[in-house]
Amino acid sequence: MSTTQTVPQVKDTAIAGELYMSFELGDKSWKVTASDGHRGPSRYNLDAGDTAAVAHCICKALERCKLEPQATVHSCYEAGRDGWWLHRWLIGQGVDDIVVDSSSIEVNRHARRAKTDRLDGDKLLAMLLRHHRGEQVWSVVHEPTPEDEDARRTHRELARLTQERTSHVNRIASLLVLHNLRPHVIIGGRDWPAWWARHGEQVPPVLRAEIERESARLALVRLQVKAMEAERRQELADGKQPQVAQLAQLRAIGPKGAWVLVKEVFGWRRFANRRELAGCLGLAPTPYASGDSQIEQGISKAGNKRARALLVELAWCWLRWQPDSALTQWFNRRFAGGGQRMRRVGIVMVAS
Repeated sequence: MSTTQTVPQVKDTAIAGELYMSFELGDKSWKVTASDGHRGPSRYNLDAGDTAAVAHCICKALERCKLEPQATVHSCYEAGRDGWWLHRWLIGQGVDDIVVDSSSIEVNRHARRAKTDRLDGDKLLAMLLRHHRGEQVWSVVHEPTPEDEDARRTHRELARLTQERTSHVNRIASLLVLHNLRPHVIIGGRDWPAWWARHGEQVPPVLRAEIERESARLALVRLQVKAMEAERRQELADGKQPQVAQLAQLRAIGPKGAWVLVKEVFGWRRFANRRELAGCLGLAPTPYASGDSQIEQGISKAGNKRARALLVELAWCWLRWQPDSALTQWFNRRFAGGGQRMRRVGIVMVAS
C-alpha cells in the first residue's frame, strides 16, 4: 500500500502544467517523490518492481497537483542494478524519463552528512527541476538498444568465468602447498588427472575431498569457457560480426580485444569529438587549479572500466608490435628511461 506525505514548498521553479518525479530504487522497496515544482513534494512508498503501483502514483500525483491526465511527466532515477527495464517501461507509458550517473550527483562535502532514501529522493527531484530549467547538474546515461545491451553479455560473462577459473586454480595450488605438493602440470589441464592420481594419496582425506570438489568446479568453468570461445570464433567465421573482424585486422588488436571494443564502445555509442570519447572511457584529465596551485590529478577513471583496462593492455601491445610508429618513438623518448612509474604514466597517455 502506498503512503503520501507533504512538506513545505520546493523553491525550484518549473514549467507550469508539468509533473516531475524521482525514483529512489531499493532492493525491496522504492520511494517515489513527485511535485509540479510549485507545491511541496509528495512521497510514495512502493514495493520494488510494482509497475501498477507506479502508474497509480503518477495518477495520484497529477490529481494532487491539479494537472490534466495528459500532462507531461518528467522522471529520473540513478543508473544501477535495475538497468534499463524501468526506463523503457516509463517511456512506453509516455513519461519523459532520464537515467543519471550516480557518481555525477553533487553531494555535501562535510565529513558526516545525513543520507536516507527520503533525502536522496528529494535531492533527485530538486536536481531534475534544475536540469529541466537548463542547468548542467549531472551526467545523463545514454540508453543502448535491447539488442546492443544483450550483445554485451557474452564478453562480460567470459571475463567473469576467466576470473573464476584463475580463482579455482589458485585455491587448489594453495591447498596443495600445505603438504609440499607443487604440481609441475597445469592444474585442471590435460595432464592434471594423471598427476592427481599419483599424488592425491599424500593429502589427508578431508582435504583431498575438498580439492576434488574444487577440481570439479574448475572443470565445469573450463568447459564453459571453451564452449563460449568456440561460439565466438564461429560467429566471426560466419561473418556475423563484421565490425569485430574489421577491427581485428589492425596489428596489436586480436579478436578478444576487438570484441570488447565493439560491444562496449564503437558498436552503438556516438561521439562528437575526442573529449567525449575520453570521458566515456574515464581517460579525461582532471586538472585542479585554484589560485597559484596548478595540479594535474590524472585521469578521471569515471568511464567504462572494461574498455579502459583493455586499451591500456593494447597500448603495451602497440609498443611491441608497432616499434617504428611515431607514437612508440615518442613514448620511448619521453618515458622509456624514466622508471616503472613514469612508464605507467606514459602508457596511459598512449592509451588515450
